[in-house]
Amino acid sequence: MATGRCSSFGRNGGRLFLMAALAMGLGAAPANQLNPAAISITLPKDIKWVDNPSGSRQAVLVGDPSKPGLYVVLTQWTPHHMSRPHFHEHDRYITVLSGTWWVGTGTKYVPNSTVPVPAGSYVHHFGKQVHYDGAKDELVTLEIVGRGRRPLCRRRSKCGKRREKPLAR
Repeated sequence: MATGRCSSFGRNGGRLFLMAALAMGLGAAPANQLNPAAISITLPKDIKWVDNPSGSRQAVLVGDPSKPGLYVVLTQWTPHHMSRPHFHEHDRYITVLSGTWWVGTGTKYVPNSTVPVPAGSYVHHFGKQVHYDGAKDELVTLEIVGRGRRPLCRRRSKCGKRREKPLAR
């Protein structure tokens, strides 16, 4: 005779399954409480920015750009400020988070020759290649990922070619 119950749960199986599900739900942490061993969140108001005299400001999120190893920084360029021609020893990977970032290449500083890079764009700066960059009429926010510096080398030419042998410590 059919009782209307699912035979795989048996006579009280459905009730036991429901009670177990409720008990598991009551013992779980609320959805808005995260395990700090699993994730770390920093809200925008808590990011520590450091102003630079060049018209930019930077927040180091991970690592240290002045030391060997991976780093992630946020950089903001204020309107009408640009860096002068420079290079970085290692490749850098940049995402434009907001604003239009303006970039140029070469050792001659010509701001009118810079190229606009809109928000959402990705840029790969190749190591030891001279470039300059900044903002024109609006605030620009970048996320920059790279590797920190190697130990200092003995000699550097005008555009930064380095010998491979590091200084002895």
